[in-house]
Amino acid sequence: MSLFVTFEGPEGSGKSTQARLLYSYLHARGYPVILVREPGGTRIGDLIRRIVLDLQHTEMADTTEMLLFSAARAQLVNEVIRPYLEQGGIVLCDRYADSTYAYQGYGLGRDMNELRTLTAIATGGLLPDVTIYLDLTADEGLERKRRKRQEQDAGRAAPPLNLPSELPRLGGAEGRGPIEWNRLDAREVAYHRRVAEGYRKLIAQEPERWRAFDACQAIDALAGQIAGELEPWLEHIQMLETTTPDTQ
Repeated sequence: MSLFVTFEGPEGSGKSTQARLLYSYLHARGYPVILVREPGGTRIGDLIRRIVLDLQHTEMADTTEMLLFSAARAQLVNEVIRPYLEQGGIVLCDRYADSTYAYQGYGLGRDMNELRTLTAIATGGLLPDVTIYLDLTADEGLERKRRKRQEQDAGRAAPPLNLPSELPRLGGAEGRGPIEWNRLDAREVAYHRRVAEGYRKLIAQEPERWRAFDACQAIDALAGQIAGELEPWLEHIQMLETTTPDTQ
């Protein structure tokens, strides 16, 4: 059996950091696990990412945006996610279809039935087993992201994460990647508030799949809570622990 976990949240929620920390934790324990992100994760998807998130592409139509995100998702599912799940592995995905519903549906006002039909085509109906949601207000998230980006631009290093011993540290800036400010980030606050409210509606529609966490708490405490929440799902894949092949 396999496990498909997605991470969702407003901008600045820290979901990418938590996804990387969970990947490091599971990998260190010997689980077959990969971490991918949307849009991207494939050669074609990365090219689409550069187009759809570029700040200079202000003329992009909402329909174009919707189709580009779906195209990148279709490539990621077919090339990476589905094949790895079929091998019995764990896939962690930084954003997935719920982002389309929140950002293009509730944020831009696209028809939800239209989006669900398009998403079903792009994914072949593949749904996550668990969706981790990092909850904070749109205003808090945007301010957090602006502040971190300013610190990055000023060359000030982020403080190290105080991780417990069972959560291994990542390379680079202790689990933090470069802060990206893209075309969607630059939209008005009202848009991001609609996105955050949209996520709350999605959670209410499918509460059994979602696991919400307070994104304002300490990074290490949050990482521990997420890892603990997933333990019941890991029981059926203990047998899939990888081994080091014999060397000649």
